[in-house]
Amino acid sequence: MAKTKELSKDTRNKIVDLHQAGKTESAIGKQLGLKKSTVGAIIRKWKTYKTTDNLPRSGAPRKISPRGVKMITRTVSKNPRTTRGDLVNDLQRAGTKITKPTISNTLRRQGLKSCSARRVPLLKPVHVQARLKFAREHLDDPEEDWENVIWSDETKIQLFGKNSTRCVWRTKNAELHPKNTIPTVNHGGGDIMLWGCFSAKGPGRLIRVKERMNGAMYREILIENLLPSARASKMKRGWVFQHDNDPKHTARATKEWLRKKHFKVLEWPRQSPDLNPIENLWRELKVRVAQQQPQNITALEEICMEEWAKIPATVCENLVKTYRKRLTSLPTKGI
Repeated sequence: MAKTKELSKDTRNKIVDLHQAGKTESAIGKQLGLKKSTVGAIIRKWKTYKTTDNLPRSGAPRKISPRGVKMITRTVSKNPRTTRGDLVNDLQRAGTKITKPTISNTLRRQGLKSCSARRVPLLKPVHVQARLKFAREHLDDPEEDWENVIWSDETKIQLFGKNSTRCVWRTKNAELHPKNTIPTVNHGGGDIMLWGCFSAKGPGRLIRVKERMNGAMYREILIENLLPSARASKMKRGWVFQHDNDPKHTARATKEWLRKKHFKVLEWPRQSPDLNPIENLWRELKVRVAQQQPQNITALEEICMEEWAKIPATVCENLVKTYRKRLTSLPTKGI
């Protein structure tokens, strides 16, 4: 049977007002376009309870007792990687037979949902201090300063599938808590390696690195792609270049080349890929490429180039606009 639409409070009150004015249920129904039975039910409710408000509904009893709810909530709070199967077994040992969907619904009512664990850098104390120093030094920088930065990085994109993920139970806005993340280290595996850059104006150049990159190759990439990207984005005078502390980036010859070209370089804390908004663009690119399902390396490269060019400039602009929020929410614990 189809579920009928609930009457608004104003309509229910109007029914009572017309009834008190001496109108019959049939007349009220015709005036308001309602069934006589509906009008009668509202009037009887008002006579019995002196209100037209919805009364508490009993509903089906909860399958998990309040004590059981506290137990599973405490369990996932201590260990967010606890699976629903583990919780089902825990409750079964306590004498409660329950299903996995019921576990999900119960935890959701407690403000917890199952999410993929975020991958964040594996941090040592020296990294934590460097990240905090960077955040404090730049927290009050105006948005215009970040709009004048060209962000760069390398990434590897797999031909088939995605890296495995782990789900954790967490509350809203707790995705970067250490218990809810998966520590990572640099230089994971992949099928093709890309170098790219972007600014608030939109994506810059993207190229495939076909050989093992060294300092000389990296400088060649910058020579051929960095300045053209800056020109295409119409960067203001004095724009700043960002790259991380990869040995190829910090080699003496690379630093000397950047100095001779009078490029300003943003000082960057180690183990901080999550501070670089280009990571969001890499994720955007990888999702787009995965949807295209390339079948070979040639197709993978072509699709990467096509999808990178399709990323809207507004996406890049928003990443830069929200950079201050990134600084205030960066994880500083990973050990």
